Parts: sequence; structure tokens; C-alpha cells
Amino acid sequence: MTWIYFMKSRSEVFTHFCAFYAEVKTQFNASVRILRSDNAKEYMSESFQSYMRQHGILHQSSCVDTPSQNGVAERKNRHLLETTRALLFQMKVPKQFWADAVSTACFLINRMPSTVLNGDMPYSVIFPNKSLFSVEPKVFGSTCYVRDVRPFVTKLDPKALKSIFLSYSCLQKGYQCYSTKLGKYLVSNDVVFS
Repeated sequence: MTWIYFMKSRSEVFTHFCAFYAEVKTQFNASVRILRSDNAKEYMSESFQSYMRQHGILHQSSCVDTPSQNGVAERKNRHLLETTRALLFQMKVPKQFWADAVSTACFLINRMPSTVLNGDMPYSVIFPNKSLFSVEPKVFGSTCYVRDVRPFVTKLDPKALKSIFLSYSCLQKGYQCYSTKLGKYLVSNDVVFS
């Protein structure tokens, strides 16, 4: 299973790792035993090293300039990037929505058969009793119409906002769409796709 965290700077790695560790502990009653990384300074900070020691996490780092020693992560990053690029180019979605494309790529990859898992899907392995999709899958970048729930919409106004479908909401059973008219994201389950 692949998890992604978006960061404005590499200094956020420690914060996101702590959140990931807590999620794994709470949701799966499991522990991170080994962290494999490169020698980037954000992994080598005293606070990060102290956290790993306190939680019994073994930190294995690759030698300088040898990405092949971290091949699994490098290949996963490449797979995510290739899928992201395909999503953006195929539907001619502007690059400004790259994070949404990465999020959707991760969502889809986690729900595709994996040779590493003998044809099983990562999501199904982690969540064996859950449905693969909380909402019906749709085509990334497709035009859609999101019901307009703004309080000042009158009976004579259009009832939907033309939008672009960009991702699946992680915290709600809905689609994450972008309204070019409003210049903002809308999350809704009340969406019509064209």
C-alpha cells in the first residue's frame, strides 16, 4: 500500500512521519519496524533519530549517491510519476493540479492488481472487508457539474457549477472537484459527470 504526504519543504518529513506512525499504530495495530531512507539531513536530525530510538525503529540509510540501494522506493516514485504524467497529459489538465493527479494516481495504484502481491490489490490486502470505492470511479480531469449549495443561490440561478473532477476525497464519501468559476475546490457526492 502506498501513502503520500504533500510537503511545502523537506523540513516537514519528521512531522509527517510521526503522523504516519500514529496512523499505522491506531488503524492497523502494527508498528513501523524499519525505516529505509537516503542520507538526507531531514532523516538524520537529532529529533528524528531520538524518535526512532524511543519507538524501537531501525533506521537503515543508503550510501551516498546510490539510489539503487533504495530501489523499491525509487521504483514506486517512478511509477507514481509516470501514472501522474499520463493522467495530466491524457485529459489536458493544467500542471497546477499536479498534486491532485499524484493523489489520484496513488488512489488508483492502490486498487490495481500487483505482481508483488500475487495479483491482489494493496487496498484489498490492507482492508479486506471494505469496498474498493466509496464512490463510483470516474475519469480524472473530466467535466462535471457539482450541485451548488451556496446559501444565496436563488430559484432562478443555475443549480450546478461546472467543474473539473480531480480526485477522491480521503475524509468524505465524495468527489473532489475544482470550480473554475469560483476558483476553489468543492467536495460533493452530488455530482453529474458529462
